[in-house]
Amino acid sequence: MLLDANVAIENVYRSDWGRIVAALIRLFGDFDFAEEVAQEAFAAAVDQWRSSGIPENPRAWLIQTARHKAIDRIRRKTSFAEKLESYAILEASQKVEGPGINAIDIPDDRLRLIFTCCHPALAFEAQVALTLRTLCGLETDEIARAFLIPTPTMAQRLVRAKRKIHDAGIPYTVPGAEDLPERLDAVLTVI
Repeated sequence: MLLDANVAIENVYRSDWGRIVAALIRLFGDFDFAEEVAQEAFAAAVDQWRSSGIPENPRAWLIQTARHKAIDRIRRKTSFAEKLESYAILEASQKVEGPGINAIDIPDDRLRLIFTCCHPALAFEAQVALTLRTLCGLETDEIARAFLIPTPTMAQRLVRAKRKIHDAGIPYTVPGAEDLPERLDAVLTVI
């Protein structure tokens, strides 16, 4: 059964990956998102097909599973955005002016790294994941479990975040006093 499931998954991947991703792009209109949920569906198939058997129509099963995973992600993202907005409103009403900090007075490389990982150009989830990976030393699979997503998906997010830092030329520095309040908000959220 285990060997049959592995062979079936490999065969469906080779023959139908493009069709599956195309169907998901049609449904959700986003290439990266479609590929990520397709990867999640294949990861689910590895577990489920080994124990429950191969479905009658594997491609349809994978598309449906990816669709459900996409809907779950969209719901989580919407819920997260609503919570973030309510926290932002609450925090704005309680804003306290921080102490004057001079970046030159901060010699710790880890502080520069956390400000780089929490740069506003990165998505919040990427900021958290990259901070957990680089500063806390968590493995990609541990971070993926914390985010409730497959390890390959998290690995890809980390790669994209690092690439964005590189391509955007995000500096490895503590921000100046004028940029510090905005960046501290992101850092404090991660911490």
